[in-house]
Amino acid sequence: MNRRTFVSGMAGLSLASSMSNVLAGDKVSGFSGYRMPEEAEPHERTFMQWPVSLAVYGRSYFLRQAQETIAEIANTIAEFEPVVMLMADEHISKARSRLSSQVEIWDIPTEDLWCRDSGPVFLKNPEGKLAVSQLNFNGWGGKQVHKKDGLVAERVAKRLGLPIFDNGLVGEGGGVESDGHGTLLAHESSWINPNRNKGDRKTVEQKLLEALGAEKVIWAPGIAGEDITDYHIDALARFVAPGKVLIQLPAQVFKGDIWSAAAYETYEIINRSSDASGSPIETVIIPDLVEPRIKSLDFVASYVNYYVCNGAVIAAQFGDRQADRKAFDTLAEIYPDREVIMMNVDALGEFGGGIHCATQQQPVSS
Repeated sequence: MNRRTFVSGMAGLSLASSMSNVLAGDKVSGFSGYRMPEEAEPHERTFMQWPVSLAVYGRSYFLRQAQETIAEIANTIAEFEPVVMLMADEHISKARSRLSSQVEIWDIPTEDLWCRDSGPVFLKNPEGKLAVSQLNFNGWGGKQVHKKDGLVAERVAKRLGLPIFDNGLVGEGGGVESDGHGTLLAHESSWINPNRNKGDRKTVEQKLLEALGAEKVIWAPGIAGEDITDYHIDALARFVAPGKVLIQLPAQVFKGDIWSAAAYETYEIINRSSDASGSPIETVIIPDLVEPRIKSLDFVASYVNYYVCNGAVIAAQFGDRQADRKAFDTLAEIYPDREVIMMNVDALGEFGGGIHCATQQQPVSS
């Protein structure tokens, strides 16, 4: 499974400082008791970003494809929970014609559509209060323009009146999976990389645990330098419950294919791992597809890059009838109380991502 080609030990619960005197929109260096919830927990809303940059897409045709696909995803999610689309005011009139009346628009400027990476990462404490963890999006290590996208998380937090935690960590939401109970899953290539963070694994790990209120990271090496994300984990493996990971694997490791080798390496590491509570990790496999509609080597054909919203799982289908059906059945079994909706979002795959990459959830607060 390829990814997008380049375009132009301290737990969070042990942090010493508190947020009792922090004002909404303030940045703080630490706070206690907050964690990143698992995605299946109830949502207040979904955030998405409207793509507008020709510097990113190169041609207006590709930009229109991206906009049409993002609108279709937003309109689908809006049938299940509120959706907010972020964009500068100057784009609202044209975008409104493509978006359902159920989709709210906020005047927060954007360049690209990858809200999982540049949007706000929400944390929640036991009293149900929310905060935003600032991951300091830098265009996947300086590979893409991000003057506006780099400000999205902070601007959303300020509009919501939420405090912002910033310990200097640089990365993206798509680069880490959280089980909501203290365990994270990530590829080292997306975090322990000088294009994002300085220091060794121990240093970066402590910041990541602190930023997301977790206790343990399960690391796999990943692949650096072969795609824009440096191999985000959310295109390969996802927590579906505490102690349970869904992973997409090819039939075998193919000779000379670094992606199949890395996928199996991650799988084997997960199978040998335990979570923060000491329990072993169970893995469920979705087989890789064989005959997608799009044959490009850079096409991202990830079934696990789905989005869990209130009452539904929004996933991709790729035209391989047997593999699509297997993916549908697997997701339906994992999420029995949710409707599984599979969509043709090939444009996102061609641009290097999927539905999960384009969405970011805000948990319900008290």
